[in-house]
Amino acid sequence: MIHASGDSTSGDHALAAAEAILGHAFASPDLLREALTHRSAAGRAGRRVIASNERLEFVGDRVLGLLIAEWLVERFPHEQEGELGRRLAHLVSQPVLAAIAEAIDLPAALSVAPGEARAGVRRRATVLADAMEAAIGALYLDGGIEAARGFVRRSWESVMVAQAIPPKDAKTELQEWAQKRGLALPSYEVVSRAGPPHAPEFSVRVAVAGSSGAGSAGSKRAAEQLAAIDLLRRLG
Repeated sequence: MIHASGDSTSGDHALAAAEAILGHAFASPDLLREALTHRSAAGRAGRRVIASNERLEFVGDRVLGLLIAEWLVERFPHEQEGELGRRLAHLVSQPVLAAIAEAIDLPAALSVAPGEARAGVRRRATVLADAMEAAIGALYLDGGIEAARGFVRRSWESVMVAQAIPPKDAKTELQEWAQKRGLALPSYEVVSRAGPPHAPEFSVRVAVAGSSGAGSAGSKRAAEQLAAIDLLRRLG
């Protein structure tokens, strides 16, 4: 963890570990530190102001979209906008970003407040997705588009290769499953909403034909998608 305050030596080691994860030596380490700082850990550390990663997340979201779009056009030269759009939406979705963040061990590098850490914030999909976008934003600002492109292509390779055909939105796929069988449309219900206003956690249940699935995420829409994915798996 990169601490907002405390031992600078351990902070330097944590930054070096994060650089290894991202495959880039930062000319401006403060950019990387900011990218890995959750809003709960932002504030002052002595005379130094520690910014959260929200601004870099804003940049990284745009950079990631551009790099994935560029890659898709290169990889699928005969596909049209609709097919490419579905691929793009999947590849930049919160579940994919969070899964990749977990795979490269990004949670260990995140700086969060002690209370939030005990609450398991580092494992929340929304927090991991935001941190991933912020890291890409920091890479872009520090090393340019090539540094960001190299990281994205390494980290997204397995997900990209697994996309044999353009994916469908999980909610759409579940709806089509029900319609093909003459069943009522899936119904979604918000079971609970937890967490502070700046980091909510929605739990959603979806039901169709006597079966149900569940999902939790930082937004109602993302939680519905995860619930639909869960139910589709149960339905085979």
